[in-house]
Amino acid sequence: VPRNKNESSIILVAQDISPADALQFKNHKYGAFITELGGTNSHTAILARSLNIPSIVAAKNARRLIRNNDVLIVDGNQGIVIVNPSITILEEYYYKQNLWEIEQKKLIKIRNVKCKNLANESISLFANIEVPEDIKSVKDNNADGIGLFRTEFLFMNRPSLPDEEEQYKIYKSVTKSMGNLPVVIRTLDSGADKNIVLDKPNQSNTALGLRAIRLCLSEPHLFNTQLKAILRASAFGNIRILIPMLSSLQELRQTKMLIERAKQSLHNSKIKYNKDIQIGGMIEVPAVAINAEMFARELDFLSIGTNDLVQYTLAIDRADDSVSHLYNSLHPAVLWLIANTIKAGKKYGKHVSICGEMAGDPKLTKLLLGMGLTEFSMHPASMLIVKKQVLCSDPKKLKIKANKILKTNEPDNIEGLILDINK
Repeated sequence: VPRNKNESSIILVAQDISPADALQFKNHKYGAFITELGGTNSHTAILARSLNIPSIVAAKNARRLIRNNDVLIVDGNQGIVIVNPSITILEEYYYKQNLWEIEQKKLIKIRNVKCKNLANESISLFANIEVPEDIKSVKDNNADGIGLFRTEFLFMNRPSLPDEEEQYKIYKSVTKSMGNLPVVIRTLDSGADKNIVLDKPNQSNTALGLRAIRLCLSEPHLFNTQLKAILRASAFGNIRILIPMLSSLQELRQTKMLIERAKQSLHNSKIKYNKDIQIGGMIEVPAVAINAEMFARELDFLSIGTNDLVQYTLAIDRADDSVSHLYNSLHPAVLWLIANTIKAGKKYGKHVSICGEMAGDPKLTKLLLGMGLTEFSMHPASMLIVKKQVLCSDPKKLKIKANKILKTNEPDNIEGLILDINK
C-alpha cells in the first residue's frame, strides 16, 4: 500500500533480484519488493534500503501465494507481508504511515543543523552512492561528502566494460558536483553477487574467491584503466581512493605500486592529477582488523566495511537466508574488531569511518559514538535519523556504557545494554 497518493502502488514479487536488477529500481518507482530468496544483509536488500522503499527477502512461496492485482501491505520494519488485508488492518497501517510521515517532517527540520554531540564535538556524516544520479539525494540530506562511491555498479548491466574516458567523465562529474567536499571512490569491488563482464571461470564461492582487490590485481590492465580515470578526476576536487577487501600488506604494497605506475603514466603524458591523493583501505577481513595497526601505519585512512566484516568473522553467507538468523552485528568478536580498528586509527592519527549497514542503523549510533567513532558513511536515506541520535549524545556517558558492552561476552546481555545506551 503506498504511503501517499504520489507513491507507486506497484509491488514487485520475484524469486530473487540481483544487485544489477535492483539498481534498475532507481529508474522504476516500485512501492516495495518481495523475494523468495536472499538475505536481509545481501547487496540487493541494501540497495533497496538505499532507495528508502520497503523490502521483504526470503519470503518462501511468495509467488505461489500472491496473485496479480492482490492488495498487499509490505511492512519492511517488521518483515511482514499481508495479502488482501481487511479494512481494519488497512486503517491500522494507514495510521502507521501517517506517524511515519510526521516523523520524516520532523527530521527535515534538522537537515541544516550542524552535526555535533552534546559536548559540541563535530561528527561527520558521509553518504554512500552507487551511481552519479544519487548526488541529488546526497545534497538533499546535506552530507559532509561521499564516504563510499561503489564504482562496480558502473560496470554492471552492460555488455562491455567502461573505458578510461567514460570512467573519468563520471568521476569528474561527481567530484565537481561536491565542490571541495571529500569523495571517496572505492576501486572495483566485483565478485560475490555483483558480477561484471569478464572472461573468468565461474567460482564455487565468490565471497571468498577472486573478487575486489584480488580481482583487480589479477587484471592489471583493468585496474590501471580505473586508476588513471580516478587520478585524472582528482585534479578537479577532493578525491580519495579506497581499496576493498585487503587481506595482507603484500596486497596493499602491490596496489600502491600500481597506483604509482598509473601516476607516472599520467605524468609522462603531462596530464594533471593530485600527486598527494589519499589512499585508504577497507577493513572487512578479520585478519586485517586484528592487525589494524600495521595497516594504519601504511594507509592514509581506514574504512570499516561492517557488512563483510560480520560475514567473514562469523562464517556466514549474508545472502543465504537459511543462516541469516546467525548474522549478528553485535557479536562480541565483531565489536572487538571494530573497536580495535578505531583504536589503531587514533594511535596513528588516521581517520576511521564505518561505511557498512551498521553506520546507518540508528539503534547502533550511540554505541559507535561511545566506541570513539566520529565518521559515519551510509545511504542518504538514513542520514537524518542518525543525525538525530548524534545531537542528543553525551560522549562521556556513552564511552562508559560502550566499554561495558565491549567487556560483555554474552550476546543476549548485549541486547539489553544496547537498550540502555539508547535511553
